[in-house]
Amino acid sequence: MLTAHLGQLRRAALWLLLLLTTAAPAALAADGPKPALANGTPTITTSDGIRLFTKITGKGRPCVFIHGGPGAWSGMPETFIDPLVQDKLQMVWYDQRGSGRTPNDPNKNYSLERQVQDLEELRQQLGLEQWLLMAHSFGGTIATEYAARYPQRVQGLVLLNCTLSLEEAMKNTVAGALPYLPAAAKAPLQDASKSAEERFGLLMPQMTPEIWQKLQYKTPEGHQKVTEADKGNPGTGEFGSYGFSLPDYRKNFLALTPQITAPVLVVTGKIDNCVGPEHYKLFRFPNQQVALMQTGHVPFVEEPQAVAKAIANWLKKLPRKA
Repeated sequence: MLTAHLGQLRRAALWLLLLLTTAAPAALAADGPKPALANGTPTITTSDGIRLFTKITGKGRPCVFIHGGPGAWSGMPETFIDPLVQDKLQMVWYDQRGSGRTPNDPNKNYSLERQVQDLEELRQQLGLEQWLLMAHSFGGTIATEYAARYPQRVQGLVLLNCTLSLEEAMKNTVAGALPYLPAAAKAPLQDASKSAEERFGLLMPQMTPEIWQKLQYKTPEGHQKVTEADKGNPGTGEFGSYGFSLPDYRKNFLALTPQITAPVLVVTGKIDNCVGPEHYKLFRFPNQQVALMQTGHVPFVEEPQAVAKAIANWLKKLPRKA
């Protein structure tokens, strides 16, 4: 009984701390030094009651990974990225609400506002003053929005084949798929009077697994590795069925890039016909560095050592935390 009572007191104290820091995040700077972040699987519960699956590994600067999808998970990228950075970065792997090992939201709130708030509450509950952001694919939308809203919390961003415009990504997917389609199917997809979303919708019923593989991977081996690493994903998350339909994620995140002054490493695959091999040329971060890979959409699988080198070199140039 005493143990249970103490547990209730601890939880009440945690909720009080969360409410205070959510109301006045600037006060965190005056709270004094925080204890070192311990590796493991801390319990992180959002202010609306969603328990975010979270895992912490490695050592070095804290860096949160924002997975893609929408509705994928952090398990697959952890498999490949963790060995590349474990002696340089302390990685915070988490699954977004309605994704992977994090439960679905009973209230169906998968808005961009809520996903960004989840990320900020994660930082607060881990007791981190600042951190790096690393994102892949669709995760770039959440990372960019977060960096624009909380610039004082972001030491830098690593964007791995990220889309910052779903409209542009849809255009690129359609263009990339055309060579693999029969002639009769191409005309509607090349109709300039139709929106990118309309053409993307017409393409989807024709997208076989073989075409998807060609758009995203340099070799079949890359696809096989990702498929194997994805076997642990329970696949019960529902964010994937909401992400593309919510207007929040259709905004042009490219417009935010000029105002984000933190250092940015853009890693991009030259044959990524999913997001687009030249999508990164639309980014306008004032302090960005680009690393071009001879890969498809998942460079950390197809050229892991090149990605590791790019991240290591970029980290060396980051200013030391005051």
